[in-house]
Amino acid sequence: MSYKYSTAETQSLAVQYREQFPVTGKLVYLNHAGVAPLCKPASDAMKQLAEDACLYGSLHYDQWMDAYEGLRVAAARLIGAAWPEIAIVKNTSEGIATIAMGIDWRPGDKVVAFQEEFPANFYPWKRLEARGIEVVWLSISDSLDRIDEAAKGARLLAISFVQYLGGFRADLEAIGEICARRGCFFFVDAIQGMGAFPIDVRRCRIHALAADGHKWMLGPEGCGVLYICKDVQDSIEPVEFGWTNVAGYNDYASRDMALRTDAGRYECGTLNTIGCFGLRAALDFILDVGVERIGPQVQALADRIAEGVGLKGYEVLGERTPATGAGIVAFRKPDVDARTIVRDLKSKGFIAAPRQGWVRTSPHFYVGMEKIEALLEALP
Repeated sequence: MSYKYSTAETQSLAVQYREQFPVTGKLVYLNHAGVAPLCKPASDAMKQLAEDACLYGSLHYDQWMDAYEGLRVAAARLIGAAWPEIAIVKNTSEGIATIAMGIDWRPGDKVVAFQEEFPANFYPWKRLEARGIEVVWLSISDSLDRIDEAAKGARLLAISFVQYLGGFRADLEAIGEICARRGCFFFVDAIQGMGAFPIDVRRCRIHALAADGHKWMLGPEGCGVLYICKDVQDSIEPVEFGWTNVAGYNDYASRDMALRTDAGRYECGTLNTIGCFGLRAALDFILDVGVERIGPQVQALADRIAEGVGLKGYEVLGERTPATGAGIVAFRKPDVDARTIVRDLKSKGFIAAPRQGWVRTSPHFYVGMEKIEALLEALP
């Protein structure tokens, strides 16, 4: 298969923003599907908050509130939502669990899920089977017609935007159309795509979406976002309940348990403030670069890896197309342990990850095509 990419365009964007990624002076980082290096704006924001808290405690608490608000606004802009539809969560798993546990399930309800998911988007739906919920397990390689048939009579469909191992990018707009026509709640685990590829929750008719900030959003671990469409918030009960779920949380003497009127109702207590500072800065940075510019560059870099390793005799997991390719490429060679390859690459300054017998690479836009060529040269 031949892959099309513009080396000049990819290199230009990488050079323009490379100073925002000090990691480039030390490593060729190809593990953004694992834990990404912080972009400089995120790192700076967190350092500033840490220094301010060290010197002044909570004297500037109003800036903390601004950071929470700014994170919700930035996340909403990134996915085409409204800020009252954004809750701040610890991680993707918490976001998924909020949906899986917050719906009033009834025995006989049906869920459509996918076998190849990361455990965070597998276990919560599998667990429902013990409660009499039918879970129809599909494969990411199944056709839209197969998904359409499975969604008939289903209450919820859950899928990852980008599959964590092979990098298959789902057609969210087409699946959203199916869910809308079938009257099915549409949930998306967006962690492997949000920040790298455009998402429009309105156009894709997504009801809920969760993603942590430490991968393609270039932010810290332990701080993520949960989008829940305003129209369905009253049908999803908060499963963790603390002092900040309620509308009057600023009145400590109040015992009124009426919920907040926005997605803040899913936040049960004090937030990860330093994480919010970092993730807000990271999202502002991504919005400034433009995810519509980032996506083609990420895909071009990954396309080149897939092409290059194939020419060197490696097997590439899955079939990449312009519609389904993303930033993840997994490959292997018979009789060569993937862990050995990853260790060898690490000794040469290339950071990849061994995953289930595959070498998984995941470059972000700033890496630059010349580093991909160096990777291909370094591979045995």
